Amino acid sequence: MKSDFYILIIFSTILITFSSCNNQKTNNVDFALTYPETKVTDVKDNYFGTEVADPYRWLEDDNSEETAEWVKAQNEVSFKYLESIPYREKIRDRLVKIWDYPKASAPTEKDGLYFYFRNDGLQNQSVLYYKKGLESEEIELLDPNNFDKEGTVSLSNACISEDCKYLVYAISRAGSDWREIYVRDIETLKDLDDHLEWVKFSSIAWLNDGFYYTKYPEPEKGQELSGINTNSKIYYHKVGTDQSEDILTYEDPKNPEIGFSAYVTDDEKYLIIHATKSTSGNSLYYKDLEKPNSTFVKLVDDFDNDYTVIHSKDNKLYVYTNYQAPMYKMIEIDVNKPDRKYWKDIIAEDKSVLETASYIGERFIATYMVDAHSVVKIFDEKGEFLHDLDNTEIGTIYGFSGDKDSNETFYTFTSFTTPAVIYSYNIKENKSKVYEKAKINFNSSDYKTKQIFYTSKDGTKVPMFIVHKKGIALDGKNPTLLYGYGGFNISLTPSFSISRCVWLEQGGIVAIPNIRGGGEYGEEWHKAGTLMKKQNVFDDFIAAAEYLISKQYTSPERLAIQGGSNGGLLVGAVANQRPDLFAVALPAVGVMDMLRYHKFTIGRYWATDYGTSEDSKEMFEYLYKYSPLHNIKPDVEYPAVLVTTGDHDDRVVPAHSFKYIATLQATYKGERPVLIRIETQAGHGAGKPTKKIIDEIADTYAFTFYNMGFTPVFQ
Repeated sequence: MKSDFYILIIFSTILITFSSCNNQKTNNVDFALTYPETKVTDVKDNYFGTEVADPYRWLEDDNSEETAEWVKAQNEVSFKYLESIPYREKIRDRLVKIWDYPKASAPTEKDGLYFYFRNDGLQNQSVLYYKKGLESEEIELLDPNNFDKEGTVSLSNACISEDCKYLVYAISRAGSDWREIYVRDIETLKDLDDHLEWVKFSSIAWLNDGFYYTKYPEPEKGQELSGINTNSKIYYHKVGTDQSEDILTYEDPKNPEIGFSAYVTDDEKYLIIHATKSTSGNSLYYKDLEKPNSTFVKLVDDFDNDYTVIHSKDNKLYVYTNYQAPMYKMIEIDVNKPDRKYWKDIIAEDKSVLETASYIGERFIATYMVDAHSVVKIFDEKGEFLHDLDNTEIGTIYGFSGDKDSNETFYTFTSFTTPAVIYSYNIKENKSKVYEKAKINFNSSDYKTKQIFYTSKDGTKVPMFIVHKKGIALDGKNPTLLYGYGGFNISLTPSFSISRCVWLEQGGIVAIPNIRGGGEYGEEWHKAGTLMKKQNVFDDFIAAAEYLISKQYTSPERLAIQGGSNGGLLVGAVANQRPDLFAVALPAVGVMDMLRYHKFTIGRYWATDYGTSEDSKEMFEYLYKYSPLHNIKPDVEYPAVLVTTGDHDDRVVPAHSFKYIATLQATYKGERPVLIRIETQAGHGAGKPTKKIIDEIADTYAFTFYNMGFTPVFQ
């Protein structure tokens, strides 16, 4: 692919009052915790003969005044509770102190210019810079902190033109997935008049004096954040023109549910289109750009496997895929002989997962995942193995961006206790050297990481990373944070988290199991946690908790579970199934209504992992059995729950969290708090300003420590 880089996502009125609904005392908080009364409506759906009530359906209307008042009332209760925790501000102060260190991304070299992001420490958004040579003066290209004073408008995508004349950048407002695209002249540092709207899930693919991007129809007013997104189209925009003049390049009106993304191969010969209907599997089309009147050719017209074009040369496409290779491989497709019988393996499937691959300096740089950590191997153009990367540290390695002719690239190494270390890498000589190393107010050498393997309910061995301070006593008293995801082929590999440092400093333990549904052991591991096997994910997570308790790392009174998005679903489901194991549950932006998730924005794409309530009676019954919203029971002692979400989340709409907490507050009769913290002007998480991130983490840790009966100590 061409080198680019990305930052690194309705009923009648309701009267909300503070009434005597669930009047509870909580630990030593010196006030009665009274939840807002949430109106109940008589809404029911019929699924294959089963009637399911949905009394809080009105909370799905994110534009109503009633919903806004409910959000306000919930936040008033939650923040009053959080503000009463005596060490909340001390946690925040420590977070601010430890967060305040310079952070940078690995540079991307293009035509002798080096582009990278840097954050001085506490800036809300990272700033884009470039240099005309590594030893040259730093030039500020784009400062997203100038977009708005609150930091809620963020940079979500950035791409440099092939002639290094222009920067195309996309912004997100309040964390929404909707993007607006602008063009900046790199030499003058001035924006042109170009302004593209209603862009979503889009790559930016440069060609000549313009670029390809993905656009959706403008949604109806009031449906911007919840309406279903269909009729994806690829357009070509010529720099300096109005969006109304953009050229429609590809659409499929007969299949409006399919989404499209465009890429240009590194030799600028082919326009590649990925067509997707879900988070797994894509079709693959190409167009010969050297033939003006050429049409798109479908190389792959099903959605059974994943295909990504890495490189193109001499009418051959080099494609990263899991076709007949659940651990992934690299194949060669000759566009003159595109039939599958002519496909040729270039880098064969290995016993470890081929996680990513790139083509730089006439070499394929392949990153493998071995028991959830990185091993990098270098291959020549013919797929012959040359050598391993000279860096053998145990952790996660990522990056390797650059032009196909470059002999130098950069990559980043990180681990659970090591902040990002940027290396420069000479490709021909296979030599790495430290380019930049973060300096942080945290002594990594005081902590250790180990990987253990535990046994899940069905006998499956599951790996788990456990991180803690050296010399801790295994007496069952350690505050422990068990974090999980378990879905969509996403792997949890070692990575540094500033926020977790504060947890570890208090003698806390962080445990991260690589449960099924993820990609740590390839497509079979992923599929073992999908559809009618989704319960495996929950069983793996429960078994991780049982292991930590049995080995005296912690106890149910000191164990918290945390996860976001699909991980929020995980936390919600497990808290319902085994509430006795946990003191605290922290579901963030979770998918909580498994019967209706596919009816909002792009939720239908998740059906390959979940299935839908409309597929069959069997699938409905399976989803209904574990759906967090639908399995909250009275007379159960739930963990203390703090739900977090954003009012502008159009990935997992906040109605999931709203309906879940309303149900929990109305049903649960115990004394533990069940609260929701709703961030305003925020979305699914990407682009959230530093201040909001720190505030949310401080509240989360304060809530967690308090409900474990643990008092943190600060110097």
